[in-house]
Amino acid sequence: MSTKHLVAWAVTFVVLLVIDMLWLGVVAKGLYQQGMGDLMSPQPRLAFAAVFYLLYPVGLLIFAIVLGVEAQGVTRAAVLGGLFGLFCYGTYDLTNLAVIRNWPLALSFINIAWGTLVSGVAAAAGAVALRWFSAR
Repeated sequence: MSTKHLVAWAVTFVVLLVIDMLWLGVVAKGLYQQGMGDLMSPQPRLAFAAVFYLLYPVGLLIFAIVLGVEAQGVTRAAVLGGLFGLFCYGTYDLTNLAVIRNWPLALSFINIAWGTLVSGVAAAAGAVALRWFSAR
């Protein structure tokens, strides 16, 4: 991985982490607690969360940011990032609907929409960083 890609990954990581922590910890915390009930751990398992937050931006970098910047720019990266989020979060939520009894349908729709949005925003930020660093 080149320095410019590492910078794009780092920006994507920070944007994703900050926005997602605000969403999960403040804005929608009660929504997830109510929807998941006893399935939700009282304390997050931080090691697993860390693996997700380290790896997910790699996926955005490979499938959205680099392709978007090479094709048409930041907007294209944001769209590809949103699609990546739709597929990833959709896989998670649709699998939960398929195999977990009483998994809330409304929570799945909200989570898929959130994953689409946060992935698009994080990919756009990473694309801006990649373009900026490449222009130097």
